[in-house]
Amino acid sequence: MAVPRTYHLVTLGCPKNDVDSEHLERLLTGGELLPVIQPGDADAIIVNTCGFIEQSQEQSMEAVRELAATKREGQTLIVAGCMTQLYGRQVREENPAVDHVFGVGQWQDVAKLLSVDVDAVFDIPEGAAKVTGPSAYLKISDGCDAPCTFCVIPKIKGGLRSAPAGLLVREAQRLVAAGAKELVLVGQDTTAWGEDLGMPVAGGLPGLLEMLSEAVGPEVWLRLMYAYPSRVSDQLIETMARLPNVVHYLDVPLQHGSEAVLRRMKRPHNVEKVHAFVRQLRAAMPDVVLRTSFIAGFPGETEAEFQELLDFAKVIRFDHAGCFTYSRQQWTGAFEMADQVPDEIKHERRDRFMRQQQKIAARQAQRFVGRDLPMLVEGLGEDDDGDPVVAGRTYREAPEVDGLVIVRGAAEPGSRVLVHIDEASGYDLFGSVIR
Repeated sequence: MAVPRTYHLVTLGCPKNDVDSEHLERLLTGGELLPVIQPGDADAIIVNTCGFIEQSQEQSMEAVRELAATKREGQTLIVAGCMTQLYGRQVREENPAVDHVFGVGQWQDVAKLLSVDVDAVFDIPEGAAKVTGPSAYLKISDGCDAPCTFCVIPKIKGGLRSAPAGLLVREAQRLVAAGAKELVLVGQDTTAWGEDLGMPVAGGLPGLLEMLSEAVGPEVWLRLMYAYPSRVSDQLIETMARLPNVVHYLDVPLQHGSEAVLRRMKRPHNVEKVHAFVRQLRAAMPDVVLRTSFIAGFPGETEAEFQELLDFAKVIRFDHAGCFTYSRQQWTGAFEMADQVPDEIKHERRDRFMRQQQKIAARQAQRFVGRDLPMLVEGLGEDDDGDPVVAGRTYREAPEVDGLVIVRGAAEPGSRVLVHIDEASGYDLFGSVIR
């Protein structure tokens, strides 16, 4: 293989994959490889795949097939990431044009293959962090120790591995120096951070938030995603309420509202405890915004159990909630469970949930009408009359998963402005720039 000078990177899946790709890009650019927009112009094409559910696996396979079909002579096609951890042999067999397959976390090996001296660039120089908008992801851990029967992540990623606090503080400061005004903390289970380093269960994250808050300063938002329900502790709630730059937003993927289904999922199944910590969150932070996700059609789910989910969501009133149909995954405890729910029932239940949730979300959004809120500017445009409009997010909306705020007025992309909220829809807010 000739020494490559250019690369094209395709990233699929979740924000955690975005962080992995940014790490790889820093290695490659540190080794003086240049990124190109079109795959046909690259010496090396790299696909960072996702293997979490069947849909993401198929999306990854399709991307590999398309790139393999258009690969030209002299190019190197590399496939890596979550999907190859499970289906690396299948990728090779179905796509002979693929030159190399790497599993999870082998980014240094990918860089070495492309003639990068990783030892020379592993300590990334100041200012090398990549920030493409006002927000950046900070992955605080990888892997997971939870026994959930629907999830293949422990098979793909292995057990919990927390990034050291010092490394995270330096990376946070680097991202802020590169322009980030919000850091979104991600991991398979952010609330487990530090347990593999000897910290008490649920005891590490509050201290990490303290360190990050001080390191980045009061103007940089810290947003917490992927919190495990049983680890939303009194200490975490108190810390979120007290620190001025931790936004009053929490993402807790609950997966279901029926205790019987949660037991089959091997998830925390005391639903009353969920109600209790939600009451505690709202008492400590009356303006807190809650996001969650659920699974419809888990094996054995009865109509009565699904109704429990609907009732649960109606009582708690989540600001944002996603619902996914159960995806049967090999190497998981639920794969061989009896009473697999037919696809048409899964989809009907998901649709029913989302119709209910849209009404709840619209009512929850109304509480922001009339308020003045800081907003991170992500895009610009014009209305039908040619007047300027700005799109962005307040603390209420996490990147990529929630709605937008669309306001009349002018502002610079990447800036923070104060906006007045005039209207709310099911998912978005509308208003005008104040300053």
